[in-house]
Amino acid sequence: MVNIKLQTERLQLKEINENYVEDILKIRSNKVINQFVRRNSPKNNYDALQFILTIKERTKNNQTFYWGISLKDHPHLIGTICLWNFSEDRKVAEIGYELLPEYHRKGIMSESLAAVLDFAFNELHLDEIVAMTHQDNESSKQLLLKHHFVLEEGVEDEGFPENQVFSLKTVL
Repeated sequence: MVNIKLQTERLQLKEINENYVEDILKIRSNKVINQFVRRNSPKNNYDALQFILTIKERTKNNQTFYWGISLKDHPHLIGTICLWNFSEDRKVAEIGYELLPEYHRKGIMSESLAAVLDFAFNELHLDEIVAMTHQDNESSKQLLLKHHFVLEEGVEDEGFPENQVFSLKTVL
């Protein structure tokens, strides 16, 4: 699997590797981000490294596309975005994203999401992308609606009753 780099006007979306242990630790252990996400957050560099190695393996096996987000003039990661949880026929995938709070409300995630959606529909030829977001995460819900995702009324994120499910289908 060749890693795919994506660029936007201000951002680089790039492969995460062992060089980003501290950035991944900072992002995935951030209390503001984690108030809306149920996960085992890394407690130290070792935990962050294990996460990176897992992602690298899943990327190699085509189970996920996972990018670190950085500003073009800045080497550190400020967030991540991924396509994962592909359907068996590889026509539907789930999108996930996170961004350090000091970069919120600057259009960074919107720019990242647009690049990944373009890649998903035009390169991977997906038919649908789903996103699960916490019912209280207004920023995430607004981001999805801005990019034409639709709230799937009555659809549940199994095991996560506090989440809402959004989807974006390709226009045929």
